Amino acid sequence: MEFLQQRKSHTSIWEIYFWTATIHKWLHLLSGDSNKQLIINYLKKLSDECLITVYAFVIMPNHIHLIWQQNKLNGKETPKGSLLKYTGHEFLKILKAESKAYLYEVNAANKKHEIWQRDSLGIEIYSVKVAKQKIEYIHNNPINGKWQLAKDYLDYQYSSARFYETGIDEFGFLKNIFCVLYGD
Repeated sequence: MEFLQQRKSHTSIWEIYFWTATIHKWLHLLSGDSNKQLIINYLKKLSDECLITVYAFVIMPNHIHLIWQQNKLNGKETPKGSLLKYTGHEFLKILKAESKAYLYEVNAANKKHEIWQRDSLGIEIYSVKVAKQKIEYIHNNPINGKWQLAKDYLDYQYSSARFYETGIDEFGFLKNIFCVLYGD
């Protein structure tokens, strides 16, 4: 019997994490701009409500990476749970309208569909060195390996790369992590 190791998904309030969430079966649900924008809009909402602080992100065709901090619960659930739940419900509505919901069906007692895989990854950002490494990874993700989503990492629209290059927050919710880590 093969042992499958689960990724660590636990994240604590007020700690800064590199966090990854993946679409079920690695399907490319996030290829279209409208689905990416749905995530952006909900991150903005959570940020506007001071529930999260987003330091860096990238939205890829089948997963997202964030460097973020959850500041307080959203009612009884974590902002992470709210993000996955809300976007999952919205994506399922779209999939049903497109007759593609069957791609996300699961054999589970508590649900019929799974949009986000259960094994999200949370790695605490405990130093400036780790923050730099994770931000570089996030920002280069669209141009690395098989993706080739842009010629230059600054050209990829669904990323915080331009924010770190120009200081201009096109999304209305980004904060510079180095201001926090260096105390500026």
